[in-house]
Amino acid sequence: QVQLVESGGGLVQAGGSLRLSCAASKNIFSISNLYWYRQAPGKQRELVAIITSGGTTNYADAVKGRFTISRDNAKNTVYLQMNSLKPEDTAVYYCNVRHLAGVFNHWGQGTQVTVSS
Repeated sequence: QVQLVESGGGLVQAGGSLRLSCAASKNIFSISNLYWYRQAPGKQRELVAIITSGGTTNYADAVKGRFTISRDNAKNTVYLQMNSLKPEDTAVYYCNVRHLAGVFNHWGQGTQVTVSS
């Protein structure tokens, strides 16, 4: 069973930065696309960013230019650098690891990010 452990969440003032990390217990990143999602209270979970196995990235319009997703396959870790944070970024952030051929789909436990105004 693969475990994904997220870290880096917390409370920050608007305009501040946080870096989220998600580490896998097994070496699966090289054969996976990696995602960050978030879910705010009372809202549906939404896709924030994706990085493919080949390194291509894509972002939700709400975070473009402020967030950066990156991966380190050797460390089985995916990161989300979040800059210029806004109160509307407040949510629980989840990492998601999906096998390229759909063999597995793993989720992290979530990490809370709270941005105060």
